[in-house]
Amino acid sequence: MAAKSGAFRSSRDDKAKREPALKPREVAASNLDRLIHERTRLAIISALAVNASLTFNELKELLRITDGNLSVHARKLEDAGYVACTKSFAGRLPKTEYRLSASGRRALEKYLDHMEALIHATREG
Repeated sequence: MAAKSGAFRSSRDDKAKREPALKPREVAASNLDRLIHERTRLAIISALAVNASLTFNELKELLRITDGNLSVHARKLEDAGYVACTKSFAGRLPKTEYRLSASGRRALEKYLDHMEALIHATREG
């Protein structure tokens, strides 16, 4: 479960240099991606953003949530195309592995940009 060092942050820094800031109307909290904004789903997406992949059990342990809770939230992210799920067997034991998809990474980038704009607008207030 080794994290990528700095790769995620540097791509956001590069993006900030290229794109204009959100317009005040776009900064409204009501415009947040509600699918990602939910605490458990944000935790899943964030964990997958810094790991190439994580198994169901690794995510469950990392986030300290129940099987049912993880299953429901991971399925919502999978249905949205934000997370890819691969099921296999390790011997006779089932193994479920999750990866962040390209659209999931883009959605997280957009969400983080929006949150940063909200913070900036609030501080400038």
